[in-house]
Amino acid sequence: MQARSALFDLYGDHLRPRGGRAPVAALVKLLAPLGIAPPAVRTAVSRMVRQGWLDPLRLATGPGYSITPKAARRLDEAAARIYRTGRVTWDGRFDLLVLEAPGSRRDRQRLASNLSFLGYGTLDEQTWVATRPAEDVDLLLAEAGIRFERFTAAHFAGTPGAMGVVRRAWNLAEIGQAYEQFVADQRPLLATVTVRSSDEEAYAARFRLVHAWRTFLFRDPQLPPALLPERWPGTAAASFFDRHAARLRPAADRYVEQCLDASSRIVRQKGR
Repeated sequence: MQARSALFDLYGDHLRPRGGRAPVAALVKLLAPLGIAPPAVRTAVSRMVRQGWLDPLRLATGPGYSITPKAARRLDEAAARIYRTGRVTWDGRFDLLVLEAPGSRRDRQRLASNLSFLGYGTLDEQTWVATRPAEDVDLLLAEAGIRFERFTAAHFAGTPGAMGVVRRAWNLAEIGQAYEQFVADQRPLLATVTVRSSDEEAYAARFRLVHAWRTFLFRDPQLPPALLPERWPGTAAASFFDRHAARLRPAADRYVEQCLDASSRIVRQKGR
């Protein structure tokens, strides 16, 4: 698990509901159960500051970092998709982007990752499509200096034609297999965490569960049911995730509060 990715998970799943800020000591302590060393945490934090995701600030308990408005928007959107707080609907229209692809391979990869996160699939290198418009896509492309045109389009052949577009833009068989593999990988790990496990063990198991589930934000655009195959594996995987995320949440929350309180006490003692 990379420190930067873990920090996004930490802020999004645990710190955003607690004001989106935390002292450095707490960040280090909260990522330790995941096997992430303090130097890696500090390096990742510095990188996220340079990229505009975090702002340094002075808390009553010492130096810390707060999410920026840009990060808050991204984390809130991710949380809505992770926990599916909004109903997936479709009005029969696609959001279509025709853009000038960046020249360098690195920039193209970064653009593809960002558009995938926002729910867009590619028909070719210059044409991207989504079943719902993303609020931040105009800002994303403008900040990247990408010239583009944007259209609203409906397929002349209706739902059957739309399903053909979806199968060109996304490999649904591959995504479905990834959901099945997610359940197969997580089931034995979660079975070891019981009511007799410590809060730290439950926190670490839940963190890894959410971290693994979060990867689907870049793979699965959460298509409307009308465009999905029958017996879609993502449905069973979502139920599995919801059940275990809820089961482990109380113990995970206790551990987070414990780490935040411990960091506060340490800073106060040093200040005496």
